[in-house]
Amino acid sequence: MHLPGRIKICIFEQKSRGKCERTELQKMRGFNNYQNRFGNYPDYTNPYAAYQAYPQFRANYGEFPGHHGGSSSNLGKNLVQIDWTNIKLVPFEKNFYKEHEDISSMSAKEVKDIRDKHRITILEGENVPNPVESINKIGFPDYVLKSLKNNNIITPTPIQIQGWPIALSGKDMIGKAETGSGKTLAFILPAFVHILAQPSLKPGDGPVVLVLAPTRELAEQIRQECIKFSVESKLRNTCAYGGVPKSGQIYALRQGVHILIACPGRLIDLLEQNATNLMRVTYLVLDEADKMLDMGFEIQIRKIVGQIRPDRQTLMWSATWPKEVQILARDMCKGQPIHVNVGSLTLTACRRIKQEIYLIEVTISSKCAVLCCVVLHFYLHLFVAISIPFVTHCSYFVALHLYNCLLRETTFY
Repeated sequence: MHLPGRIKICIFEQKSRGKCERTELQKMRGFNNYQNRFGNYPDYTNPYAAYQAYPQFRANYGEFPGHHGGSSSNLGKNLVQIDWTNIKLVPFEKNFYKEHEDISSMSAKEVKDIRDKHRITILEGENVPNPVESINKIGFPDYVLKSLKNNNIITPTPIQIQGWPIALSGKDMIGKAETGSGKTLAFILPAFVHILAQPSLKPGDGPVVLVLAPTRELAEQIRQECIKFSVESKLRNTCAYGGVPKSGQIYALRQGVHILIACPGRLIDLLEQNATNLMRVTYLVLDEADKMLDMGFEIQIRKIVGQIRPDRQTLMWSATWPKEVQILARDMCKGQPIHVNVGSLTLTACRRIKQEIYLIEVTISSKCAVLCCVVLHFYLHLFVAISIPFVTHCSYFVALHLYNCLLRETTFY
């Protein structure tokens, strides 16, 4: 898979500040009312005021963070908690794996040699299926094999060698693998098999497969893989994330989709509006779970998972394994999941991603303007702005500036 280069821009402020700059600092923090310094733009140094200056922006993208119902922590407060103990669940099939005779006849030494060769480590779990190095022996239906052939995929990657048999067998799994290792296909292709074994969607039904992702970029990347490999199976999918109007997402969900790839915040918003429901979800994927926790999505994740039947199949992916992720995995997975690690047990950044760092010295008054120039110059790349201590101020200034330039953006802070 081709990965575009990433660009990280580090903005360093001048340490010495004169009286004039201290005054600017107070203004940036909102202590003084004054005419803004950015031409005809509203006062972007006050992000909430800038947001309020654009009614169309506010109508399309929702309320400013922290001003939604008084507090962003209220997100999901209107979700009705489901008592699954009082609901008679319709049984569903989730084990589709029929081990090839060549795979089942492998000795323990052969299994160990294959795992060692591909740096696959089973950290925990029982009755782990043997790894499969041949696509033709994995047991995929013809439509999956045809889609792999059409996309020139002949040999599975290490995470697919072990991940496909586990996912097809209906077991819960925790996977650790670096970006670009093929982990998306490791859960998407078994999801196709899972979906087509379930009853057809009826009007009003929600998705069968739910994939939670921390960012809209990752959600779109997963969706593109779904589109590319679902041509033969004719499965429908859609994305749900913030930063774009809800209307198109609501329309797609009400038309009925088999796969929903969503960011937690927007999904809760849509659930509260009854745009969809998760009663049909039997295959749950948490991609980059550690990043979702880092971004503060744990409460939202737990509220979402509470809407999903407890006997689901859960696949959880994380690049790191801190205590918080371990607790989440214990709560999300039923029983003992199979924990698979590919590569180093202490994962580092992917070597295939090139990072270019530009050190730019700016004053407080010029920082936002410099950021806009840099972003517009590199807008085709993923842009990460490190701005201390005004990350929210600068982020929303740049976001609104890009909005005026008809460019899509995502703000992280």
